[in-house]
Amino acid sequence: MNKTANNPIILEMKGIGKSFPGVIALDGVNLSIREGEVHALLGENGAGKSTLIKILAGAYPKDQGEIIFQGQSVDIKSPYHAQQLGISTIYQEFNLARHLTVPENIFLGHLPQKGLLVDWDTAKARSQEILTRLGVSLQLDVPCDTLSVAEQQLVEIAKALTRETRVLIMDEPSAVLGDKDMEKLFQIVRSLTARGISIIYISHRLSEVFEIADRVTVFKDGRLVGSKDVSDVTMDSLVKMMVGRDLQDIYPKKHAKIGKVLLDIKGLNRPKVLHNISLQVRAGEIVGLAGMRGAGRTELLRAIFGADSYEGTMTLDGKPFNPTSPKDAIDQKVALVTEDRKAEGLLLQQSVKFNTTISGLKEFCTRWIINRQKEVDHVQQMVKKLRIKTPGINNLVVGMSGGNQQKVIIARFLGARVLLLDEPTRGIDVGSKNEIYQVMVDLAEQGLAVLMVSSELPEVLGMSDRVLVMHEGHIAKELSRAEASEESIMKYATGSHLES
Repeated sequence: MNKTANNPIILEMKGIGKSFPGVIALDGVNLSIREGEVHALLGENGAGKSTLIKILAGAYPKDQGEIIFQGQSVDIKSPYHAQQLGISTIYQEFNLARHLTVPENIFLGHLPQKGLLVDWDTAKARSQEILTRLGVSLQLDVPCDTLSVAEQQLVEIAKALTRETRVLIMDEPSAVLGDKDMEKLFQIVRSLTARGISIIYISHRLSEVFEIADRVTVFKDGRLVGSKDVSDVTMDSLVKMMVGRDLQDIYPKKHAKIGKVLLDIKGLNRPKVLHNISLQVRAGEIVGLAGMRGAGRTELLRAIFGADSYEGTMTLDGKPFNPTSPKDAIDQKVALVTEDRKAEGLLLQQSVKFNTTISGLKEFCTRWIINRQKEVDHVQQMVKKLRIKTPGINNLVVGMSGGNQQKVIIARFLGARVLLLDEPTRGIDVGSKNEIYQVMVDLAEQGLAVLMVSSELPEVLGMSDRVLVMHEGHIAKELSRAEASEESIMKYATGSHLES
């Protein structure tokens, strides 16, 4: 039962419309937010979520419709105006002056003053007071770029609380958080709603909706599909509202035709990180690497890719494989799609073509001269093969959806024999996830060996032929597809098997 069902409406958006050249982003949508509730917004990329919250945050003007906030019709003219009203937004890309300290960021633009000077004692005392209310402790006199991502997020929340915020918009707040940090985030969200603050919560992780939200609203193609109490929906019904098909149809994995061993690792070690790792991945096989954050999954992929040093032996198709760098690994047909595609995988201000061919330009060269037509033909073939949605191969990747950006990175490495995938669908909507999964299945069917790290257990279970569970740098257990379940994975991922 929804505990906020009788709470008064604090915010209404009625008939909101917004168009861009050639695109109707929002088509007369409605949204109502109750006082003290967590209201989740769901939808695929392009569904209209971001446009709606940017209108509410004052970043975009609406073309039509009405916004009623605390009983008054308002026309939000700017982000500053939204903040003055009591509407604050924490975007996925934090809006921090990273070289400034915690109090400087918390009170950025409205530092307390004593006469003509900044009252630093008050700024520090009030910062500490806010953080204490949130139940957290941070070192105040350090630049924010020395803080962890989770700590930077806390500074953003503290900033919002200095403005007497009544509605707090959180855009993908858990996208880069580990399990412990997520639980802390949820505790803070609950403490904010207990004080009457309303939370608009945007996430691609459907499990979070059931963990934290009171109500959920789904958008599709710029239109409202519906709003429901979370107690009245299931995971399957939400997926169907978002993409028009059932949850079981999201994972296209079928019985795999497994070939010979392509990647064979024996006794791989890295001090304090990886301990005696041995595994095999065969042609046509997708092997899932499960475990808690910090278990060593990413570190294992980086070692295989030649990005970090290691001890131990590896063979690739029966031959010694000892990459001294990522370039060396790529030259030997082993590729890594990194966890953070924007920071480590893509050159965002470059084109689809540039990002697709940058790691293999020599394949298009004749006597050190690039055959531009051959390069163009290859990229166009990749765009068609992976169903990459782009106006043209010379368009910048920065404006593409997360799913299409991920496809561009995969297109770069389609010549690989072993594909290492680190959180391949992080920050991607359900419909685009299905497209990435289909690409993975197609590549495996073509004989690639795929080793996938994922923190989403349904993804691990839905896509893996085998599951390797890591705990504190060790492979704690190997599970067949038939043996693997959320319970069995968590047993070994948390180390509870050691207690029995």
